[in-house]
Amino acid sequence: MSRRARPIAAALAAGAVAVAALLPATALGGASAASNHVVTLKNFHFHPGSLTIRRGDTVTWLWEDQVEHNVTFKGFHSRNQIHGSYTVRFARSGTFDYRCTFHVSEGMIGKVIVH
Repeated sequence: MSRRARPIAAALAAGAVAVAALLPATALGGASAASNHVVTLKNFHFHPGSLTIRRGDTVTWLWEDQVEHNVTFKGFHSRNQIHGSYTVRFARSGTFDYRCTFHVSEGMIGKVIVH
C-alpha cells in the first residue's frame, strides 16, 4: 500500500468502526439486550395474564390494587403487599405458572413463557 493510501484506509476503517458502534447488537449477530416487561396486579387479575419473553429478560409485577396480593411460583415468592413491585430475572427457558396465593379461587393466576 502506498504512503498516500494509508491515511485513507485508516480513515475508512475508523468510519466503519463508528458505524458498527451505532448498530444494535443483533445486527451483527450478537446477543440482544435484555428487556423488562411489566405485569400489573389490578382488580384481582394479572395484566397481562400470559407473557412470552426471552431468556435474560426481567418481569416486574406492579401492585395497582387496594387489596393485599403476592406473586408465587416455583422458587420465587414476593412479599405480601398492597403497594410496590417485585422483579425477577428469568435466566433459563421454560414455562413459569404463578399465582396470588390469596386469590387463586378468583382466578388470579398467570404465566411467563421464556424462550
